[in-house]
Amino acid sequence: MSKKETVTSCPCGSGKTFFDCCQPCINGIRPALTAAALMRSRYTAYALQNEQYLLDSWHVSTRPESIGLDPAAKWIRLNILNSNKDHVEFIATYRLQGKAHKLHEISRFVFEGGKWSYLDGLIKSKA
Repeated sequence: MSKKETVTSCPCGSGKTFFDCCQPCINGIRPALTAAALMRSRYTAYALQNEQYLLDSWHVSTRPESIGLDPAAKWIRLNILNSNKDHVEFIATYRLQGKAHKLHEISRFVFEGGKWSYLDGLIKSKA
């Protein structure tokens, strides 16, 4: 653990440090306790270009072979609009080629084998 990791804000926007928020999930130290926590850690994985964690946290029944992350995308903000036991509605803002974009999605999650997994999502808008 570096000093930088202990003081850097988590990309998910929780207000916590990365070390105290999404890092333990991404590094496999502890699983996400809720669907919303998994959503936050997955957003952070997008921001950090961690394709392996995204695939590992995706349910085996719907997981693609690869994601093809765009290294030019800069993830700016995650706004969770609503969450319940197994659904999370969010807007993720990112910048690509100097232009801001928003992804509005309702994601579904499943809890199996003691851990949450991303199942799929309904894209409400993408601009």
